[in-house]
Amino acid sequence: VSATRAEKSISEIPMALTVIESKNIHKGRQKIGLDESLNRSPGIFSQNRYNFAQDLRIAIRGFGARANFGIRGIKIFSDGIPATLADGQSGVDDIDLNILERIEVLRGPSSSLYGSSSGGGINLITQDGPSTPFLETGFTLGDYDQEKYFFKTGGQTNQINYYASASKLKYGGYRENSETESTQLNSKIRYNFDSDSHLSLILNLVDSPLANDAGGITLSDVTKDRRQAQARNVSSNAGEEIDQQKIGLVYQRTLNDESEITIRNYYLWRDFSAFLPIGTHIPFVSNDGVVEFNRFFWGGGIQWNKNAYLFELPYRLVTGIDIDIQKDDRRRYLNEGGQKGALSFDQLEQAESYGIFVQNELDLADSITIAAGLRYDHVKLAVDDEYLNNADQSTDLQFNKLSPSVSLIWVVQPKSSIYVNFATSFETPTFTELANPARNMTTSLGGFNNVAAQQARSIEVGLKSSFFDNKLYLDIAAFSMKVDDEITSVSNIGNRSFFENADTKRRGIEIYSQLSINENITGTLAYTYSDFKFDYFGETTTYVGNKLPGIPSNYLFAELEFSTESGMYFAADIVYSGKLQANNANNISSSSSTIVN
Repeated sequence: VSATRAEKSISEIPMALTVIESKNIHKGRQKIGLDESLNRSPGIFSQNRYNFAQDLRIAIRGFGARANFGIRGIKIFSDGIPATLADGQSGVDDIDLNILERIEVLRGPSSSLYGSSSGGGINLITQDGPSTPFLETGFTLGDYDQEKYFFKTGGQTNQINYYASASKLKYGGYRENSETESTQLNSKIRYNFDSDSHLSLILNLVDSPLANDAGGITLSDVTKDRRQAQARNVSSNAGEEIDQQKIGLVYQRTLNDESEITIRNYYLWRDFSAFLPIGTHIPFVSNDGVVEFNRFFWGGGIQWNKNAYLFELPYRLVTGIDIDIQKDDRRRYLNEGGQKGALSFDQLEQAESYGIFVQNELDLADSITIAAGLRYDHVKLAVDDEYLNNADQSTDLQFNKLSPSVSLIWVVQPKSSIYVNFATSFETPTFTELANPARNMTTSLGGFNNVAAQQARSIEVGLKSSFFDNKLYLDIAAFSMKVDDEITSVSNIGNRSFFENADTKRRGIEIYSQLSINENITGTLAYTYSDFKFDYFGETTTYVGNKLPGIPSNYLFAELEFSTESGMYFAADIVYSGKLQANNANNISSSSSTIVN
């Protein structure tokens, strides 16, 4: 695996990490949402399934659970190119599941590796072209007006390895006002200069002219008709459309027997338009529920890996620099009953993230390795207000943070290890989470809300081992974490959320097991226990001791698969989610659920 910035066996990595292989991504899956594959990893909880306007809400050990839309708190990469913006928000609407080779999930704080918003990480690796060129096409038709078509090709020709795909999705959705339509084109071309160096070109095009939003409904509405949309979402024409282009370059070169270098560079252009159910018919609240922005996101990095000896002890060094810059030209207009009205908001937003990191591993003995990492990050968020009817609200914030980590791993025998890990993470608020409630009222006040960066410290112990001639694999991790200044939703005005800081304590146990009963039958089990509670909540002392909303205490995935050499297979799985709290006060909760596939 390569999620820790160096290719290593999973048993040699002193932190919780799950690998989801190609067969578990493609076999029997609809491949509409990334959560279909992520369910089999402990420590992960996904919501907003099939809401393509809101995107998946992915949480790793609670990081990301607060998101009203999109993904917060975790870093996502696809073939080395970030899917996480400089301000910390991630999206997966440009991920084509048809071309994924494997998914690596880092379960826990990893800011010493990846900087801000690294409460966990997801590393997506797409397929390479095989030695024999191929063409493949297919389609899926299903209930709720589901249509999906794909075409892909790949191969190796002299020094060029190529893989390309095109896919189109149409989906009516289970609920009213949840239709979506999306077309994607993806390609990865690798040119091998020689045996020591190659350059990969990655292209991604997304055209999504339709992604409607059914919105949230009350428990009473669910009882009456669970397929209905929120009335305000329908009247506001809630939904979004996206046009995006992305290009990435990754160059790798082996310098000598001891070291190699990786250089990456990427550019992303995104045009976005959305009608939101915000503020309509609510006194003193602006109904600026039409959002448009033009985004330019670019950056790159350089990384140097070295294997050598220190006092005759083997060590491995990884060091490098990351630069990510995001520029959004954002405008809001009045939502006049689903029609675009007058301009009400216009500002240029810029996020800059600069990081320098070093990781070092030293083998104290043949079976014992100590590792340490340190990263320094500078993040700047700036707003240039171009709508001056309510005074000039231009402002900026800067965050500077050192993120250390240290770990010790004992490889008891090949493919079996025990480790202990201390890790840290920090997370800046995104632009939407810095919005001041006063800006949404009919006053001249505004600017950034007083939301500090979130910081976490985690202690983790774990076991990874294979038994019975590799027929049984077992991964157990237990952790205790302290999160200061947790970015928490505290109020809602006109369907818009606003955020402040709180403190939490998190404890958890994660178990992953895979058993090959024989050459045809495989069983998989992933269980997560989460005990996440508020430790401090400002003046609202009654919330102290309450559970963090949006995360169930118990979560279970179990699967049994039967396959034959001819390619026929049968699989059944069950996903159980325990009761979860729906607000900070813990006076509203969602009951447990069970899904069988």
